[in-house]
Amino acid sequence: MIRFDYSAAETFLKENRLESTRPQVETAHRTLVDGTGAGSDMTGWRSLLLDPNDALIGDVVSTAESIREQADVFLCIGIGGSYLGAKAIIDALSGYFPSGRAKQVEVLFAGHHMSGRYYRDLTAYLEGKSVYVNVISKSGTTLEPAIGFRFIRQWMERHFEDADRRIIVTTDPARGALNQLQQEKGYKKYVIPPDVGGRFSVLTPVGLLPIAAAGIDIRSFFYGAATACERYSRPGSGNDALDYAALRFALLKEGYTTEILATFEPKLTSFGGWWQQLFGESEGKQGKGLYPDVLQYSTDLHSLGQYVQEGQRFLTETFLIVENDGGDLPTPGMPGGDNLDGLDYLEGVSMTEINRKAYEGTSKAHTSGGVPNATLFLDRLSPGTLGECVYFFEHAVGVGGYLLDVNPFDQPGVEAYKKEMFRLLGKP
Repeated sequence: MIRFDYSAAETFLKENRLESTRPQVETAHRTLVDGTGAGSDMTGWRSLLLDPNDALIGDVVSTAESIREQADVFLCIGIGGSYLGAKAIIDALSGYFPSGRAKQVEVLFAGHHMSGRYYRDLTAYLEGKSVYVNVISKSGTTLEPAIGFRFIRQWMERHFEDADRRIIVTTDPARGALNQLQQEKGYKKYVIPPDVGGRFSVLTPVGLLPIAAAGIDIRSFFYGAATACERYSRPGSGNDALDYAALRFALLKEGYTTEILATFEPKLTSFGGWWQQLFGESEGKQGKGLYPDVLQYSTDLHSLGQYVQEGQRFLTETFLIVENDGGDLPTPGMPGGDNLDGLDYLEGVSMTEINRKAYEGTSKAHTSGGVPNATLFLDRLSPGTLGECVYFFEHAVGVGGYLLDVNPFDQPGVEAYKKEMFRLLGKP
């Protein structure tokens, strides 16, 4: 389960500012749920949860089991929403280090940048390993994954006689370059629903297949999101997703223009990367929206903590906190009985407790320093809880976009750099 607490932010708002936004929030909520707003043809991320396709989920599970039996590496090629969601969930639910107790498939990513050194090192690393590939792209022509697939397809065909069986495409139902290639080669195919944009696609085969290949229970993940969809689709008080959207909107009206998502659990850093794209692409239009940034505490308290505490006062902060984090490791005493580091007072105190006090102290310090902050609590890191968390943010950003009077489901500005880049590259 997840819960949202914004009590540390309320004192930064003018009297009745939050309550005065409630009618607007309810209207935006109804616009999203009823499918009557701009971009409503791209809200399939809701309908797939309201009417689950169990047969599809079962097929993804079966494919993932086959990959796990036969592969050492499952390489996913995609950019933006085609990899961020999967990486977020895999990083959050996997161990920090390989256990060595059982065969594990290593899920790697490519196609999310243009580093030639990366591909040289990647193909060298893949030598001698059993490799399966999933190329994820609606069009099949996006530069970064298309170049990546050129390198990897060439490598696969040189190294495996059954390369065509080892390559899976996840793409548009009918259009795009990958469909033509899939028909020629006979690759297994999964469909990206045409009414689901990339940053909302983690609960489609785009995210579900890599997550399942990593050995994670995608049924619990998917149905955790489905439960949250039902809960947050209800209007009125007690809807945490609406409270989050309302708070962000009210703080923006007060002049807070940058939101930090801060976590004290390193496993959630990649989740912050997914959140950053979700909010950046959904709200950053027409000169509007909060700028989303991600910090990992306490590491970043030793680099950007000074700025957050005493820099320009345009920051708001949302903590992402895991209550049962599995870190109940007691602090040991110093061998030999000396107290050179002065930390004997922490002997026997669990790392979970120390981390929790670090969060509480940071929240209080930042409040005193003029940074309004709120907290989303996750009871534990589990597939179901992360599914809830994914939908919480998806619903909130849909409502938030309508509050800003922008289409939350397009991204027209993304094309600007591509036009200039292709011109410089001499594209015909």
